[in-house]
Amino acid sequence: MSMPALNREDAPVNGSRPQLIGVEAAKQLDAAQVKDLFAAHINPGQLHFLKLLGFDKILVDRAEGMHYVTRDGRRILDFFGGFCSVAFGHNHPRIVAARQKFQDENRHEICMAFMSQYAAALAKNLATIAPGDLDMVFLGSTGSEAMEAALKVAEQAQGPGKSKILHAANSFHGKTKGVLSVTDSTLYQSQFKLVENRVKVPFGDIAAVRQALESDPSIGIVVMETIQGGGGIVEAPEGFWRELRALCDKHGVLWVADEVQCGLGRTGQFFAFERDGVVPDVTALAKALGGSKAAMGAMIARREVYMKAYGKPKTALIHAQATFGGMGEACVSAIEALEVLYDEDLMGNAKRQGDYLIARLNALRAKYPTLLKEIRGRGLMIGVEFQDISETMPFGLKHMVALLDDKLKGSLCGFVGALLLKEHDVLVAFTEYNRNVIRLEPPLIVTREQCDQFLAAFEDILSRGVAGIVTGYLRKVATAKG
Repeated sequence: MSMPALNREDAPVNGSRPQLIGVEAAKQLDAAQVKDLFAAHINPGQLHFLKLLGFDKILVDRAEGMHYVTRDGRRILDFFGGFCSVAFGHNHPRIVAARQKFQDENRHEICMAFMSQYAAALAKNLATIAPGDLDMVFLGSTGSEAMEAALKVAEQAQGPGKSKILHAANSFHGKTKGVLSVTDSTLYQSQFKLVENRVKVPFGDIAAVRQALESDPSIGIVVMETIQGGGGIVEAPEGFWRELRALCDKHGVLWVADEVQCGLGRTGQFFAFERDGVVPDVTALAKALGGSKAAMGAMIARREVYMKAYGKPKTALIHAQATFGGMGEACVSAIEALEVLYDEDLMGNAKRQGDYLIARLNALRAKYPTLLKEIRGRGLMIGVEFQDISETMPFGLKHMVALLDDKLKGSLCGFVGALLLKEHDVLVAFTEYNRNVIRLEPPLIVTREQCDQFLAAFEDILSRGVAGIVTGYLRKVATAKG
């Protein structure tokens, strides 16, 4: 097809209709055309990384279950899972049917002037699922929005005298201005002016938390991911969350648990913090909450905290629903997704398949110790950490190559990920901070056979050794350029 030229000459003149790309025309764009549009209008710098991994050559035509289906008919096994967003698989038939029925009956989508039965039902369902008195719900569209709401309700409840936020090193809570301030990334924080009422401690270090709370009474909020995703699938030591709960209670501090990635059954329980038998004061969900079909996030707070912050008429509208918070079809998608989660025992499947994957991956680690450093995770939130490049070298070269480890960090992961996609049609994820980690976060519908398919592909590449992996990647790059 011919694509309309996209330049300043296409701007409307004297009220004429601009030359736009319609839905059907967009569907027919090929990979080269999409790449040009991406470079011209979305993020030209990101193309560099897409090209390194070979992702710029792939155009997805549709998606179903555990697979992306490309324009040329490849079926790519999804062990990426959209950073935990695709918990229910692609286009789960029950969720699609619920959305279709909503559309067919012309039900209301945006209804800000009136109460929404769908938002009310979803809020009730989340309150029913959440432990303790986590029963006040704010609905939004993204994880960042949910976490912004979580920090705001906590700060509003605590008041100006206890407004300082304690957060963890290597944390990721989002990229909007408030939560960016407690996202521990010099890359993402860049040169933005951030909120200053914050203090950082090492993740999982209860002694550091205790010292901070005892020495600074202005700390009123602790915010942490229950399992760090961007940090490389990292868990706190045994007993940490119980001790944190006790410390927060002692010092009158509110604990905000970020479950945007690890929540909604991914670890084998609805909330990851449930394993330790504790309940935070505020938590947040997003990612998979929309049934892998809609953008949906939720903040859930203890009633006492919420009422202190927003419980009076004069404070009720300080942080009320936004325009797209609690949209009809998004709520319907989430309501049906929660039903599917329990009806299909997806939490049980996450535990069973996760335990199996972790056991098999640890066996591969024992077999290839010079390549694989550590296997971490719980349920279907798994991190595979590779050794630094120097550790894969013969003894005589290790010291010399070690000088380049930092610059080469992530290269082995990238090579393996690119080869998994190119040779085996398997897609995996990477991490923001520890670039030596591949993340495995497949949909919770994954089967044992699909786990074995991934494991066979992964071992095929590991068996080549570092020289074979690098050679295979360079051959792939040369073929792509040729």
